[in-house]
Amino acid sequence: MASARTVTALLAAAFLASGQARACSRPLNMVSEEWPPYSFTNEENVQTGLDMDMAKAIFKEAGCTLVTAPPMPTVRRMLLFERGEFDLMLAATDTPERRRFARFSNAYRHETVALFVLARDYARYAGINSMPVLARGQTALLAPRIGWYGSEFAHAAPTLRASGRLFDFGSFEQGMRMLGAGRAPLIMGDRAAVLYEAQRQKLVLRQLPFVLLQAPVHLMLSRASTTPDDLARVNAAIGRLEKNGTLQALRERYGLP
Repeated sequence: MASARTVTALLAAAFLASGQARACSRPLNMVSEEWPPYSFTNEENVQTGLDMDMAKAIFKEAGCTLVTAPPMPTVRRMLLFERGEFDLMLAATDTPERRRFARFSNAYRHETVALFVLARDYARYAGINSMPVLARGQTALLAPRIGWYGSEFAHAAPTLRASGRLFDFGSFEQGMRMLGAGRAPLIMGDRAAVLYEAQRQKLVLRQLPFVLLQAPVHLMLSRASTTPDDLARVNAAIGRLEKNGTLQALRERYGLP
């Protein structure tokens, strides 16, 4: 695990190497993530993906410098973000409790969370058309360990866990392997991320006939290290890039509406 001092040094070196002018109050730094298709390291060792490409476009338009640090565990990353040692997180859900320590940009895309099953088993589970139906039954579910997946899941999760039917995973790669191995017949998650990993592992999935959550996602800036003017610049850039079609083109490149 990288120490805070090591990460700070890496960020400083990356910024000096970039040689970019900045319009924000400071270079804005973030921890990179491996969350395809939204953020991942490609074969050329470049951080890319839909969210990364959109963030690069937004900060370039805003005239701000974006600096990335190596990945680190989610809990530690959030702690450092709250303290202002990192300035930015991508694909964030705007919640009242997070507003205590974060500023949220305008939405730059939407996410869809649903439940999926192996296509060959779809007929057996097609009658599960809501979380309450799942909670009342006997079917087990694989779900991401961290994240907000809507009030219906939050309400059903204690029942599922108490009955030994909720199994969590740290990455969609792990979750898909658990699904393929028969740990549980259903997997929950962001639609694009689930289908991307299923295709990579050569599994054919079908979505159950309901959507658990459809919500906008935002850039999240740390209140401890950024300013209202930083947020205004970012929002203005999002507005211009939506108007000229740049963000829409990026979403379409990755198969999102």
